[in-house]
Amino acid sequence: MWYTSTRGMAPQVDFEGALFSGYAPDGGLYVPEELPQLDRDTLHHWSKLSYPSLVKELCSLFIGPKLIPRAELHGHCSKIQELQMTTVVKDNVHVFGVEGNSDELDEPIKDVFADVAFVKKHNLMSLNSINWSRVLVQIAHHFFAYFQCTPSMDTHPLPLVEVVVPTGAAGNLAAGCIAQKMGLPIRLVVGVNHNDIIHRTIQQGDFSLSEAVTPTLASAMDIQVPYNMERIFWLYSGCNSQVTRSLMEKFESTHTLLLPKELHSKLLEAVTSESVSDEAITRAMARCWEENQYQLCPHSAVAVSYHYQQTDRQQPSVPRCCLAPASAAKFPEAVLAAGLSPSPPAEILALEHKETRCTPMRREDNWTQMLRDTIEALSQRWKGQAVMP
Repeated sequence: MWYTSTRGMAPQVDFEGALFSGYAPDGGLYVPEELPQLDRDTLHHWSKLSYPSLVKELCSLFIGPKLIPRAELHGHCSKIQELQMTTVVKDNVHVFGVEGNSDELDEPIKDVFADVAFVKKHNLMSLNSINWSRVLVQIAHHFFAYFQCTPSMDTHPLPLVEVVVPTGAAGNLAAGCIAQKMGLPIRLVVGVNHNDIIHRTIQQGDFSLSEAVTPTLASAMDIQVPYNMERIFWLYSGCNSQVTRSLMEKFESTHTLLLPKELHSKLLEAVTSESVSDEAITRAMARCWEENQYQLCPHSAVAVSYHYQQTDRQQPSVPRCCLAPASAAKFPEAVLAAGLSPSPPAEILALEHKETRCTPMRREDNWTQMLRDTIEALSQRWKGQAVMP
């Protein structure tokens, strides 16, 4: 399996090249050169697998056996998931406190990854959904959710399942779109907060910036530039890198983009959307606790809010799954705003007694240079530690 940039101006790489990377050198995102198509028999077989075995089967389609033998895939996929889900708070981690938002931080990150020699010298990679491996593992979420919600795999055609995806940078949405393209019969609903560029893109074809990012209870969704929409534009433009590059260059230069009618039509056929207010988020959190004694995080509540809207209208519905991306323990302010009592686990409480280490990034600073200097310094430190007896 080879990977190419959504913008088509960077050399192809194998899975290892896509894994140990961030943005492609041309500013695009890595995507598979082709998507495997799954038949009914494969889906039926996968439906009987445990989640780890399902991830192994999925990854085998995207990682060549010469790179990682099939027998070793399970361990490697588990390591990828651990890297993406766990932060090791030791001397290995350098934290920046940004005087700005995640969209603004994305620019210096893109600048750093555009320097191919620097990336190779320091073996840089990204572990957010810029990185293809993050999206790959998220594809498995959609398959597993489908199999959990499907009453039977013996019907013709296979039953449809609605998957509600709360999102900020659109990584999990891109994963769902790819799963759909591979043959999984799901209907995608994307949920966002007041920062609604994805909602406007789907409903109106308007991929344009608002005047500012609005802080909300679902803070990980406080994004105006959901970079994985580039993968989605590539996917629904027929994997056309020339079209994708033209669209993204226009957006980057003007911050305004109206999708071509054909692309918007295809996107609207595959995905619908909802924008959810802070008030709706706290109502969903309170209702879920009252009915199920389960504390939702505010991002999960975006998806569940849509579910409550649909059930309250008593409209006929297919089976529905709401993806839950985080724990309520990370968002005590939102839990309190919902009239609930935070109940953080002991592991979280223990962090309160740890030393706080953070380098501030102020607006007047050169963030790209700060990242480069820090990477250089850490690289030299680690090299020094490596040669110590």
